[in-house]
Amino acid sequence: MPTRIRLARRKRRTFTRTTIARLSTATALAVVVSAAVLWSAGSAPTATTTTANGSDAQPVAGGTPMLPLLVRRTSDGHLLTYEPKGTGGVKAALDLGAGFSSATAIVRANNSDSGSRSDLYIRMGNALYYTAERSTETKLIGSGWDQYNLLMSPGDLGGTTQPDLLARDSAGALWLYQGKADGTLATKVRAGTGGWNSLDILAGYGDYTGDGKTDLLARTPAGALYLYPGTGNATADAVFGARVSVGTGWQAYNALVSTGDNDGDGKTDLLARDTAGALWLFKGTGTSTAPFATRVQIGTSGWNAFNALF
Repeated sequence: MPTRIRLARRKRRTFTRTTIARLSTATALAVVVSAAVLWSAGSAPTATTTTANGSDAQPVAGGTPMLPLLVRRTSDGHLLTYEPKGTGGVKAALDLGAGFSSATAIVRANNSDSGSRSDLYIRMGNALYYTAERSTETKLIGSGWDQYNLLMSPGDLGGTTQPDLLARDSAGALWLYQGKADGTLATKVRAGTGGWNSLDILAGYGDYTGDGKTDLLARTPAGALYLYPGTGNATADAVFGARVSVGTGWQAYNALVSTGDNDGDGKTDLLARDTAGALWLFKGTGTSTAPFATRVQIGTSGWNAFNALF
């Protein structure tokens, strides 16, 4: 049976977090409710409510909503959220509390078709857990998840309207777990054969090419960035089309993350943090040949103080 917890209902334009009881004597999970549900391992924070000016996720052309949050984790386990301004920048941070250090993977799974859901998968040891926005339950998805060295969700890849999960194993194969409405996952399908270990970053959220299908971005350690266009097909080895080169020089960035459409123009954007700690916005163009416009700086140095962006 799933563990039942008590959560505060989200009010419009209000972010709420609430303390919950321990799931077990060994591990406590802090549950945070905002425009996206966020939770992690560690001691639960004190219940706090903070009101912020901002809007809910807004569906836009091309199947990519403007997500309400950029999330980053500090080195001491605090989780901070930033709302897009709708003009390309981000608003001031909202601190959701500490206790997020012990998770080995935190994946925010948003529906790239409508933006109506902001769910979370979190790996603790070899176990994977799930919680949905506004839910009063957490679910144990299963064990054995420590076999993967990367977990991420670019949205709905298989056309089910549910957010899917990508997992890379130690042999370099990439696997697709299609999401279901209750947060459970379908039997895995190989999204790509060996070779994905040659890529050090997988990123993206939604449609970058303008065809309405969810795509994937991937970078090599040497700094080459590639776009893998989604096919909308969950058949083995047919999830993505032939990759397209976006450009080189991307080794200048140590984090790539997308919160969807940051500037409200209906196209999916990309955020990049450089090695000096500055944050840059690459506005999407909606084309596969040149998916991003010239970068715009939206954050000064200091973003390197955070060990995770998602």
